Amino acid sequence: MAIKAGKKVPNFKIPIEDGRNISLKDFAGKNLVIFFYPKDDTPGCTKEACGFRDENKKFNKKNTFIIGISKDSLKRHQKFIDKYDLNFTLASDEESNICEKFDVWKEKSMYGKKYMGIERSTFLIDSKGILIREWRKVKVKNHVEEVLAEVNNL
Repeated sequence: MAIKAGKKVPNFKIPIEDGRNISLKDFAGKNLVIFFYPKDDTPGCTKEACGFRDENKKFNKKNTFIIGISKDSLKRHQKFIDKYDLNFTLASDEESNICEKFDVWKEKSMYGKKYMGIERSTFLIDSKGILIREWRKVKVKNHVEEVLAEVNNL
Protein backbone atom coordinates (compact mmCIF):
# COMPACT_ATOMS: atom_id res chain seq x y z
CA MET A 1 0.00 0.00 0.00
CA ALA A 2 1.39 3.38 -1.02
CA ILE A 3 2.35 6.00 1.53
CA LYS A 4 -0.19 8.84 1.66
CA ALA A 5 0.01 12.49 2.68
CA GLY A 6 -1.14 13.12 6.25
CA LYS A 7 -0.05 9.64 7.40
CA LYS A 8 3.00 8.46 9.31
CA VAL A 9 5.64 7.02 7.01
CA PRO A 10 6.59 3.47 8.04
CA ASN A 11 10.23 3.00 8.98
CA PHE A 12 12.50 1.62 6.27
CA LYS A 13 16.20 0.88 5.80
CA ILE A 14 18.13 1.66 2.66
CA PRO A 15 21.84 1.53 1.72
CA ILE A 16 23.62 4.82 1.03
CA GLU A 17 26.67 5.72 -1.02
CA ASP A 18 29.23 4.92 1.70
CA GLY A 19 27.84 1.37 2.16
CA ARG A 20 26.01 2.02 5.44
CA ASN A 21 22.28 1.55 5.86
CA ILE A 22 20.16 4.42 7.05
CA SER A 23 16.60 4.28 8.29
CA LEU A 24 13.80 6.75 8.68
CA LYS A 25 14.25 6.47 12.47
CA ASP A 26 17.69 8.07 12.05
CA PHE A 27 15.92 11.34 11.19
CA ALA A 28 13.55 11.46 14.16
CA GLY A 29 13.07 15.09 15.21
CA LYS A 30 14.22 16.33 11.80
CA ASN A 31 12.38 17.14 8.59
CA LEU A 32 13.29 15.05 5.58
CA VAL A 33 13.07 15.68 1.84
CA ILE A 34 13.23 12.47 -0.18
CA PHE A 35 13.47 12.92 -3.91
CA PHE A 36 13.23 9.98 -6.28
CA TYR A 37 14.93 10.37 -9.64
CA PRO A 38 15.46 8.05 -12.62
CA LYS A 39 19.24 7.89 -13.13
CA ASP A 40 22.53 9.37 -11.96
CA ASP A 41 24.39 11.72 -14.27
CA THR A 42 21.59 12.31 -16.78
CA PRO A 43 20.62 15.90 -17.68
CA GLY A 44 17.37 16.29 -15.69
CA CYS A 45 18.60 14.30 -12.71
CA THR A 46 21.88 16.22 -12.60
CA LYS A 47 20.06 19.57 -12.72
CA GLU A 48 17.72 18.48 -9.91
CA ALA A 49 20.55 17.12 -7.74
CA CYS A 50 22.66 20.24 -8.25
CA GLY A 51 19.64 22.38 -7.33
CA PHE A 52 19.31 20.55 -4.01
CA ARG A 53 23.10 20.82 -3.54
CA ASP A 54 23.04 24.59 -4.09
CA GLU A 55 20.21 25.15 -1.58
CA ASN A 56 21.21 22.50 0.96
CA LYS A 57 22.45 25.02 3.56
CA LYS A 58 19.01 26.69 3.52
CA PHE A 59 17.33 23.32 4.06
CA ASN A 60 19.74 22.49 6.90
CA LYS A 61 18.96 25.81 8.63
CA LYS A 62 15.34 24.59 8.75
CA ASN A 63 16.36 21.26 10.35
CA THR A 64 15.68 19.55 7.02
CA PHE A 65 17.83 16.85 5.45
CA ILE A 66 17.84 15.66 1.85
CA ILE A 67 18.06 12.13 0.48
CA GLY A 68 18.05 11.31 -3.22
CA ILE A 69 16.92 7.80 -4.18
CA SER A 70 17.34 5.96 -7.46
CA LYS A 71 18.00 2.38 -8.53
CA ASP A 72 21.63 3.14 -9.35
CA SER A 73 24.36 1.19 -7.55
CA LEU A 74 26.21 2.62 -4.55
CA LYS A 75 29.37 2.83 -6.67
CA ARG A 76 27.56 4.85 -9.35
CA HIS A 77 26.10 7.11 -6.62
CA GLN A 78 29.59 7.81 -5.26
CA LYS A 79 30.82 8.78 -8.74
CA PHE A 80 27.80 11.10 -9.14
CA ILE A 81 28.50 12.70 -5.74
CA ASP A 82 32.19 13.17 -6.55
CA LYS A 83 31.58 14.55 -10.06
CA TYR A 84 29.07 17.20 -8.92
CA ASP A 85 30.25 17.75 -5.33
CA LEU A 86 26.84 16.74 -3.97
CA ASN A 87 26.47 17.54 -0.26
CA PHE A 88 23.60 15.22 0.69
CA THR A 89 22.97 11.50 0.86
CA LEU A 90 22.17 9.29 -2.12
CA ALA A 91 20.47 5.97 -1.41
CA SER A 92 20.26 2.94 -3.67
CA ASP A 93 16.97 1.08 -4.14
CA GLU A 94 18.13 -1.53 -6.64
CA GLU A 95 15.28 -3.88 -5.68
CA SER A 96 12.62 -1.11 -5.95
CA ASN A 97 11.29 -1.82 -2.44
CA ILE A 98 11.22 1.82 -1.33
CA CYS A 99 10.14 3.02 -4.79
CA GLU A 100 7.12 0.74 -4.54
CA LYS A 101 6.27 1.92 -1.00
CA PHE A 102 6.18 5.49 -2.27
CA ASP A 103 4.42 4.42 -5.48
CA VAL A 104 7.02 5.94 -7.82
CA TRP A 105 7.90 2.73 -9.71
CA LYS A 106 5.72 3.20 -12.80
CA GLU A 107 5.21 2.01 -16.33
CA LYS A 108 6.64 4.63 -18.65
CA SER A 109 6.74 5.02 -22.40
CA MET A 110 9.40 6.41 -24.73
CA TYR A 111 9.16 6.33 -28.51
CA GLY A 112 6.23 3.93 -28.19
CA LYS A 113 8.23 1.47 -26.08
CA LYS A 114 6.89 0.67 -22.61
CA TYR A 115 9.24 0.05 -19.69
CA MET A 116 9.31 0.34 -15.89
CA GLY A 117 11.07 3.28 -14.30
CA ILE A 118 11.09 5.82 -11.49
CA GLU A 119 8.60 8.67 -11.83
CA ARG A 120 10.43 11.79 -10.64
CA SER A 121 8.77 12.57 -7.30
CA THR A 122 9.59 14.38 -4.06
CA PHE A 123 8.23 13.85 -0.54
CA LEU A 124 8.45 16.09 2.51
CA ILE A 125 8.31 14.30 5.86
CA ASP A 126 8.06 16.35 9.03
CA SER A 127 9.97 15.88 12.29
CA LYS A 128 7.26 13.51 13.60
CA GLY A 129 7.55 11.22 10.56
CA ILE A 130 4.32 12.41 8.90
CA LEU A 131 4.26 12.83 5.12
CA ILE A 132 3.08 16.40 4.78
CA ARG A 133 3.58 17.07 1.07
CA GLU A 134 4.25 15.14 -2.10
CA TRP A 135 5.12 16.28 -5.59
CA ARG A 136 4.48 13.77 -8.39
CA LYS A 137 5.61 13.89 -12.02
CA VAL A 138 8.08 16.61 -11.05
CA LYS A 139 9.33 19.08 -13.63
CA VAL A 140 12.87 20.05 -12.63
CA LYS A 141 12.65 23.79 -13.36
CA ASN A 142 11.91 25.71 -10.10
CA HIS A 143 11.19 22.47 -8.22
CA VAL A 144 13.88 22.89 -5.55
CA GLU A 145 12.66 26.42 -4.85
CA GLU A 146 9.10 25.14 -4.48
CA VAL A 147 10.22 22.47 -1.98
CA LEU A 148 12.27 25.02 -0.04
CA ALA A 149 9.28 27.38 0.13
CA GLU A 150 7.21 24.56 1.64
CA VAL A 151 9.97 23.81 4.17
CA ASN A 152 10.11 27.50 5.10
CA ASN A 153 6.39 27.29 5.98
CA LEU A 154 6.93 24.51 8.53
